[in-house]
Amino acid sequence: MRLNEISFTDAKPIEGYGPGFFRIGGEVIHGPVVAGPEGTVPWAGFDDDAVLLALAGKIDVLFVGTGSEIAHLPTALKDSLEEAGLGVEVMASPAACRTYNVLLSEGRRIALALIPIAS
Repeated sequence: MRLNEISFTDAKPIEGYGPGFFRIGGEVIHGPVVAGPEGTVPWAGFDDDAVLLALAGKIDVLFVGTGSEIAHLPTALKDSLEEAGLGVEVMASPAACRTYNVLLSEGRRIALALIPIAS
């Protein structure tokens, strides 16, 4: 068996989540958030595409966690992300957190936009 040390650089793993919050790299963040290669930043949700579009060229895939249940992205957001060349995978936030952590540990070029789960 081969063991590799995991280096997250400025991207931090998702350590936990609950109703209305995420714990990322030891910090509790309330509300929607974007985590990626340049760290963690607040996100205003589906109406805020500027934070996500700034990731173009820096990542290969953007995972979008839509809360407790999987939901469709608003058409305008989906179209702007595709026009910017961002690969987007939509899933429920718990699944997005797990997938992000696995791929982050493999050194992949990824980011994560999360809506908190409901209480």
